[in-house]
Amino acid sequence: MIGFLKGNIISAKPTKILLDVNGVGYLVNISINTFEKINGEQSAALFIHTNVKEDSITLFGFSTESEKEMFELLISVNGIGPKIALSILSGIKIDDLKRAIQSPDISRIVAVPGIGRKTAERLVLELKSKVDQVAEEGGGEISFSIKNEAVAALTTLGYNSKIAENTVRNILTSVPDAPLEELIKKSLGILNK
Repeated sequence: MIGFLKGNIISAKPTKILLDVNGVGYLVNISINTFEKINGEQSAALFIHTNVKEDSITLFGFSTESEKEMFELLISVNGIGPKIALSILSGIKIDDLKRAIQSPDISRIVAVPGIGRKTAERLVLELKSKVDQVAEEGGGEISFSIKNEAVAALTTLGYNSKIAENTVRNILTSVPDAPLEELIKKSLGILNK
């Protein structure tokens, strides 16, 4: 089994990367979060999950070990395959997903495209006691509730939830102690440009 690849990036798209490792090209499926971390780089190092079926071998790559661990937890849930798990990881950051499963915040999980209420409830039921084993992604600790409230306010105003979440996250990385009102005002300023 392939567990790790490091090489030059031949081409990268938001969901796939072609990686040259010593003259061999590996096509690896990636999440949008991983794409954001490697976009613009010449080379990449990815933790790999190898999915073997009767008729294919598919590689899934992650920029961090914790993202790979979360992926493997997600595919352990009945009814969630690798593509859906990758979609979940593309729609929500790992630390946010952990908190949403532990709280439980079903509405946050359902906000990810392709995830219905029953699937979200099954995720919470099966993974609530297991997500603690996944390491934190790192970085500054962002207030989960303020971030969620800001994203909820922006989506209520008609903005796309993924775009709203990215905007709010970017603001919070530069101004981590921003109060909710200021966070929404700054987000609106960016979104209305």
